Amino acid sequence: MAPAYLIGNLQITDPARFQQYREPVEVQLARVGARFLVRGGAVTAVEGDPGLHRLIVIAFPDMTTLRTRHDSDDYAPLIRLRQSASTGWFTLAEGYAPAG
Repeated sequence: MAPAYLIGNLQITDPARFQQYREPVEVQLARVGARFLVRGGAVTAVEGDPGLHRLIVIAFPDMTTLRTRHDSDDYAPLIRLRQSASTGWFTLAEGYAPAG
């Protein structure tokens, strides 16, 4: 089974409101075995301008776990909260699982 990644690029517009999002999200992620690989550290473009601000990469055990968590009723209000405190985008990417 291949891991899956949630990759995002955010620009925080309301830090206090965004903090209200972060805390419950951390609990949800831990509950499903997800972990941050990249979380807002320095980003240096070496070719082109990808327009990155706060880069986030979260590893999930597999795409089913990622989709189930992302599409859950528990996460829906947090999406709205995040969107009210930031601008940006997220994408889901299936990882690589080497053969046997």
